[in-house]
Amino acid sequence: MVTQHPHEAVQAYVADLGQRLREARRDRYTVKELAATAGVSSGLISEIERGHGNPSFKSLYRISQALGLRVGDLLTPESDRQQAAANIVPRDQRKLLQLGENGLVWQLLTPNLQGKLEVLKTSIPPGFTNEEAPFLHEGEECVFLLTGTALQVTVAGELFTLEEGDAITYDSGNSHWWSNPTDTDAVVVGAVTPPSF
Repeated sequence: MVTQHPHEAVQAYVADLGQRLREARRDRYTVKELAATAGVSSGLISEIERGHGNPSFKSLYRISQALGLRVGDLLTPESDRQQAAANIVPRDQRKLLQLGENGLVWQLLTPNLQGKLEVLKTSIPPGFTNEEAPFLHEGEECVFLLTGTALQVTVAGELFTLEEGDAITYDSGNSHWWSNPTDTDAVVVGAVTPPSF
C-alpha cells in the first residue's frame, strides 16, 4: 500500500469534510443561515465546503451543533461508521485530523468516531498552548505522555506537569488545556469516552 504524504492527507481530509458539510447543510440551511445559527462567518462555511478551509475545532463544533450533529459526523464518512465485532486500524491507514493552524495533529487510533470510545495519538509542537481556547466537552479523558520532555495540563485552573511515561485522567467537562513549554515535540495518546469529536 502507498502511504499518503501528510500534506496530501490533510488536503484529502479537508476536501472530504467540505463535501460532508455541504451534504449535511443542503435542504436545511443556506450558507448564510447556517453561519448565523452557528455564530461563524459565511466565508468560513463557503471555504470549508469548497475544500479550502482548515477550520478550528471550536468552529467545527459550533457548525455541527447548529446542524444537530456531533463533530465526528462531519469528520467520518458514512462508509466508515459501521462497527464490526473487532476492527484493526493499520498504522499506515490511520485517519489524520488536523484542525486549524495551531499545529496539533491528531491520528485516530479507533476505527471511527461512532463508537463509545475515542483514542487519539496527538503530536503537540514545541511552544504550543491552547490556553486562550481551552477544550471543554462531555465525558472523561485519559492522556498518556508517550514521548517528550514535559507536557503541562491545566484542568479547572489547576496545573499538572507530565513527564514521559506519566498519565493523567480528568473530567473533560472541566475546562482544560495543554501546553508544551519545551523545544521538542510531545506525543500523547489520549482516550475519551464518550467521543468528543
